[in-house]
Amino acid sequence: MSDIHNIAAIATGAVPGALSRYYLTEWSKKKFGTFFPIGTFVINLTGCLAMGFFFAISKGITGYPKELDLLIRTGFLGSYTTFSTYGFDTLTLWRTKKERITLFYWAGSAILGVLAVILGAAIAKLVVA
Repeated sequence: MSDIHNIAAIATGAVPGALSRYYLTEWSKKKFGTFFPIGTFVINLTGCLAMGFFFAISKGITGYPKELDLLIRTGFLGSYTTFSTYGFDTLTLWRTKKERITLFYWAGSAILGVLAVILGAAIAKLVVA
């Protein structure tokens, strides 16, 4: 499969994934308010559920098209939520029996991710000020 086919498959899934995330988030804000990011929470969980589902499907079907996997898992789910990829990567590491690396990735991504957001905001304040 050529790079152009890979790109087309990913892009075809990415646009509806990103739009789904946006509209579900906005709908949840209107429906439930903003006291808790329920939209993002549900999107992350449903994205993880779908990631696991399609991973199992892709491994269980002989001749499962790579383009379909790129469209669904990389394109749609990758733009719907990268949290699903984080969950999948954590499971993949866990299955290799590399507990320390898995723990670092799992906790480090969450903790360092939040710290990176704080740092990014601080840098932006310095640049804009």
